[in-house]
Amino acid sequence: MRRTLSMIRIAAVAATLPTLAGAQIVAITGGTVYPVSGPKIENGTVLIRDGKIAAVGSNVVIPEGARRIDARGKWVTPGLIHALTSLGLSEGGSPEFSGGYSDGRARGGDGIAATFDAWRGINPANTFIAPTRQEGVTSVGVIGGGGMIGGRTALIDLVEATSASAMLRKAPTAMLGGFGEPSAGTGARDEYWDKWRRLLDDVKAYQTRRAAYETGSTRTFETTQANLEALVPVVMGQLPLMLDVDRASDILAALEFATQYNLKLWLANASEGWMVAKEIAAAKVPVFIGAMSDIPTTFDALGQRRENAALLRAAGATVVLIGIGTSGGTDFNVRNIRQEAGNAVAYGLSWDEALRAVTLAPAEVMGVAGSVGSLQVGRDANVVVWSGDPFEFSTTAEHVLIQGRTFDTKSRQQQLTERYLTLPPSYRRP
Repeated sequence: MRRTLSMIRIAAVAATLPTLAGAQIVAITGGTVYPVSGPKIENGTVLIRDGKIAAVGSNVVIPEGARRIDARGKWVTPGLIHALTSLGLSEGGSPEFSGGYSDGRARGGDGIAATFDAWRGINPANTFIAPTRQEGVTSVGVIGGGGMIGGRTALIDLVEATSASAMLRKAPTAMLGGFGEPSAGTGARDEYWDKWRRLLDDVKAYQTRRAAYETGSTRTFETTQANLEALVPVVMGQLPLMLDVDRASDILAALEFATQYNLKLWLANASEGWMVAKEIAAAKVPVFIGAMSDIPTTFDALGQRRENAALLRAAGATVVLIGIGTSGGTDFNVRNIRQEAGNAVAYGLSWDEALRAVTLAPAEVMGVAGSVGSLQVGRDANVVVWSGDPFEFSTTAEHVLIQGRTFDTKSRQQQLTERYLTLPPSYRRP
C-alpha cells in the first residue's frame, strides 16, 4: 500500500512538470489576447499543456522550462474556422481540365444523396491544406454538394495526418440541401417543395413502419432505404438541414417548411437574407454568408449586397462568415476567409462580431464550442499569433497551433519560391 501511494504521489508531481521533449507545455506571452468569449487581455499569456489551454490571463504563472512564444506587439486569437468548404476534395480543378481528382459530388438518385459523406474522400496530402493552415485557419467544415440533398457535412482540424478520420472533429454536422427545381429534378418551386414534403412524410412513415418496409408491406417511397435512414435524424430535429437558398421569398418558404416539419434549419449563402433579417432572427436560424459579393450571379440573388452580414447581425441573427466572394473561396482559396471578415467590417459589421463569426459562432452552431472557437481553459489549443490585425491584408500568421502542435510542412507556394529563388549558374535570362 505504501509503495502504491508513493507511486501515485510521484505521478501527481510529474503531471505538474513540463515535458520539454514533446513540447507539451507552451506559453504564448506578452501579446494582446482576444479570447472571443470575453474581453481582450493586454499583455496576456496563453498557457498550453498537452494540447489543451491550461490558463489565459495577464498574471499566469509559467512553469520553468516551458517553451515560450514571444507575442509582444502581436495579436493572439483562436484559430479561424471556415465552416463551409470543399477543402481536400479536389486538386488542380476539375478532372476534365487537369487530370486532378474531384470527390465533392455524389450522383445519388433523383437528386437525393443523403448517405453521401464527402469528408470520407478527403485527401490529407491535398496541396491546398498547408497554405490554408499557414493563414491561420485551423478547422474547416467539409461539404459535398449537388442535387436536392447533397449529403452529410463534417468539421475537421487541419492537422497533418494520413487519413481523413484522423483529421475529424465532428461528423456529421448537418445534411446539405440544394435549393431549386433543377437540383430536385422538378420544374417549378411549388413542385420542389411538394417533393420535400413527400420525402419527409416518407421518412416519418418509414421510421414507424420499418418492419413492414422490410416485408414489402408499405407503399412505394420516394427514395432508397439507405437515404430514408440517413434522413431520420433530420426529421427528428437532431441533425440540421443546411439549405442553400438566396431569394428572400424562398428563405421565408424555407423557414415555414422548417417550422411545419420541426426541422433544425441552417441557411447558406442567403444573398437576400437582409431583406427578411427579422424573420430569420425570430426563427433563430443561423446564416452562413460571405461579405465580398454584390454582383448577382442568378435572378435569385438580385438583392445581394455586401452589408448582408451586418444587417442580419443587427437584426439579431447568428452570422457565420464563409468565403464565397472570391474565386476558389471554398477550395484553393479557403485561406481568404480573413479577408472576407475584413470586408464584413468595412461594410458595417463590428470587428468583434467579425472575429466571432469566424471562430466562436461557427463552433457554437456546429456544437463544438466546448473544444474550439475561443481561448478558454480546457479548450483544445487551436491558437494563432498574428503580426497585427488578422483582418488586415498585410498581416501574417506567425505561429499557428492546432491541438497545441505546430506543423512545419511547406506549402507548394513555398517550395516553388525556394526552388526558383536561386537560379542555376547556367541559366540565361531570355
